[in-house]
Amino acid sequence: MARTPDQFPPFGPGRHLLSVQQLDRAMLGQIFELAEVVDPIAAGTVRCTVLDGAVLGSLFFEPSTRTRLSFESAFLRLGGEVTTTTGFTFSSMAKGESISDTSRVVSGYSDVMVVRHPDEGSVAEFARASVVPVINAGDGTGEHPSQALLDLYTLRTELGRRGKSVDGATIAIVGDLKYGRTVHSLMKLLTLSRDITFRLFSPPSLELPVDIERYVVERGHRIVEADSATEAVAGADAVYATRVQRERMTEEVLTSANVTGNLLNRAMLHEADAEEIIIMHPLPRDSRMDSFDLSTDVDELPGLSIFHQTDNGLRIRMAIFLVAMGCSADAVKAATKNQSWDATLDWD
Repeated sequence: MARTPDQFPPFGPGRHLLSVQQLDRAMLGQIFELAEVVDPIAAGTVRCTVLDGAVLGSLFFEPSTRTRLSFESAFLRLGGEVTTTTGFTFSSMAKGESISDTSRVVSGYSDVMVVRHPDEGSVAEFARASVVPVINAGDGTGEHPSQALLDLYTLRTELGRRGKSVDGATIAIVGDLKYGRTVHSLMKLLTLSRDITFRLFSPPSLELPVDIERYVVERGHRIVEADSATEAVAGADAVYATRVQRERMTEEVLTSANVTGNLLNRAMLHEADAEEIIIMHPLPRDSRMDSFDLSTDVDELPGLSIFHQTDNGLRIRMAIFLVAMGCSADAVKAATKNQSWDATLDWD
């Protein structure tokens, strides 16, 4: 019987990262420590060659901006090289080649692979045929482990600035909870923390899947259903908003969900006395009129953290590569030197 992502061994050197269920608190600590080590490399103030000679196979069969570019930039920042393909049109899969054959071929050209695919479970299929570690960059409505890691790292950092901990936090999650794989992965990963309260709001027919709810509750955390985004954010430490995954829905589901207007805006936060709340979003954010997403009128609020998330994505993905390829913090420091150009200049 084929293994599901959560049945693969714990993440570590030479191993795939397909699901947050492969992580424990010790591994979180290692990844977050490495993210701190690579901070000046991510900022471009120093140069690192720890992955000199290594090749990343970047396979994205679904549209992506942040995830693809941050993974590829992370590998390049560490001194590696990148080969890439995007979409089915420019892949032999358009000719009928199987996932298994594609994976075996491309992994033979690579030292590690990053894969995004629109079908849930497909990245695990890539992993089964690969001869190198495979990192899941999103598989349909399944999981997005690197996003969950950067989200947790950001949440930990932002709460820490306020003298708080993730343990015991109250997190509001609003938007498309059914198809939003970032929500699924983050909630699973947060169960490694202690005493979390989730306050959820979603439109009709876009509720959190029962299996995710069960996973959270069985691990001792609380879920509170709210009737509105305003009610969900009231009293919460942070809010995680998600766009409607229209590309995964039928017209019937979209109609029943009635997703128009604002999901969350400044007026709602004011009504909930939550204008200081930490505001997170995995992006992309649909900024069009009546898109039912996080409004841009929250962008000047002090708790806005969505761009901290994108910056942290580079650090976390660098750390993931370092773990998968068995590179220690000492190896990174030994392969780092001053940059020959000034990355701190203010560009006009």
